[in-house]
Amino acid sequence: MIKAILWDFGGVLTTSPFEAFARFEKERGLPKDFIRRINSTNPDSNAWAKFERSDVTMEEFDKLFESESGALGHAIPGTEIIKLLAGDVRPNMVNALKICGEKYNCTCLTNNVAAGKGPGMTRDAAAQAEVANVMTMFRQVIESSKIGLRKPDPRIYEYACEQMEVIPEEVVYLDDLGINLKPAAAMGMKTIKVVSEAQALEDLSAAANVSFA
Repeated sequence: MIKAILWDFGGVLTTSPFEAFARFEKERGLPKDFIRRINSTNPDSNAWAKFERSDVTMEEFDKLFESESGALGHAIPGTEIIKLLAGDVRPNMVNALKICGEKYNCTCLTNNVAAGKGPGMTRDAAAQAEVANVMTMFRQVIESSKIGLRKPDPRIYEYACEQMEVIPEEVVYLDDLGINLKPAAAMGMKTIKVVSEAQALEDLSAAANVSFA
């Protein structure tokens, strides 16, 4: 019996930062998926992982990321990447969140960094207000940068279940990254990989037994 829905934020309720990464790479003449390759090298101890756990400051991240990207052939200051993180809110997904919130404990579980404003890491005032409105629809918001744990560390899913007062088998979890879903599924959660908005809505409707029409 499902009692709670756990939502990733970027790439689920907003467009994926990977789209912004791709535009940046094309504009700068960088290899395709170069930024993702940096972030997947030493994924538990690289600059990105440390910043999402708040183990380093913005200034330290800036230099560490530039060093790591330089080692792979193209030095990029970390501050340039931070500017690419905030995506556009997806109205249809927000509508689904609102409907699900009437029936389930809807909680946000996001890997984020202490940059920009709020969990969505937005820098524009209008975008900040839009994201802030979405955040009010959650029962609670769990941020990696505030608790010192980040996905896919199994401990963050255990923490989320404790906060929601449920067991994993009572949770549906949406994320756009398979690496984040794998440990949650192993614990017993029903997982949905968000590949597209339409697919996510269809899968969520079936898993939660709700209609978004």
